[in-house]
Amino acid sequence: MFPKNTWYVACTPDEIDGKPLGRTICGERIAFFRASEGKVAAVEDFCPHRGAALSLGRVYDGNLMCGYHGLVMGPDGKTVSMPMQRVGGFPQIKAYPVAERYGYIWVWPGDATKADASLIPHLEWAVSPEWAFGGGLYHINSGYRLMIDNLMDLTHEAYVHVGSIGQNEIDNSPVITKVDGDHVYTSRVMQDIIAPPFWAAALRANGMDDKARVDRWQISRFSPPSHVLIDVGVAYAGKGGFDAPKEDKVSAVVVDFITPETENSHWYFWGMARHFKPEDKELTKSIREGQGGIFGQDLAVLEAQQRNVQDYPGRSLLMLNIDAGGVQSRRVIDRMIKAEQTPAAEPA
Repeated sequence: MFPKNTWYVACTPDEIDGKPLGRTICGERIAFFRASEGKVAAVEDFCPHRGAALSLGRVYDGNLMCGYHGLVMGPDGKTVSMPMQRVGGFPQIKAYPVAERYGYIWVWPGDATKADASLIPHLEWAVSPEWAFGGGLYHINSGYRLMIDNLMDLTHEAYVHVGSIGQNEIDNSPVITKVDGDHVYTSRVMQDIIAPPFWAAALRANGMDDKARVDRWQISRFSPPSHVLIDVGVAYAGKGGFDAPKEDKVSAVVVDFITPETENSHWYFWGMARHFKPEDKELTKSIREGQGGIFGQDLAVLEAQQRNVQDYPGRSLLMLNIDAGGVQSRRVIDRMIKAEQTPAAEPA
């Protein structure tokens, strides 16, 4: 199951440029489109006439026209018109709160009366000229919690991502897990090492010595419902690591917005926000391509893992110290789901 009274990344703005988009989120089929004055709208992807998918239609005068019989649906879920029909008695379909912010379209799939746009997390890298961002989208046939597990325990890098970000020192560095309310943090520091290929290339791109000894850090930050941002980077050894002066390090934030589709599939909005040489568009392109390949390796692992979990439902999985970040994140999710399912107490 998934929390619904919360904001999820639904799509990127280019996905609804010129045409509607149908996407299943938290088990609900939703049609996204641009209404009047370019405002984003989202309604059930269900025409009340014959149940056709509204997302297969087109935008007409700021409304959504069904491509089956021409019914026109407004952004509020009320039928506006239909050829040769009186529509006053047509049932209203569900409309979803949506917001366009930080280069994403966000949706609130739960109780619309509880939606509050101020709860969308602030993304400094999306608004500051000191940062550059490149990313993409994967559809992954695995449960969203498996992806959270993957990102809150980066031990797998030493095995899944050999030749890019993986290195033996990962296995030799302890993981520290902390919980602060509904936020979970896992961190690993590797001191006085040789940078792996990905970070060696980043040092070169920033005009730094790619053969120098470095201190490397990985700090995964889980925020509900399913957002994981990871502070990563390397600095010249002994210069302060994460807190080193800008001229002595290359740093970035790995961006992971995980949006459940069904119990066994999710939409994975990935990217890297870079805090060095933001003006270098070729570097942004190169990092995006490299990172896309890295995440493609995770995709294969997660989908095979999901198949095993489904095929062997009675098998229990081990919980080790390296799994603490994922375990604690799941507990946060479970608390959110339980709170949504618990009826509010009647006022005295």
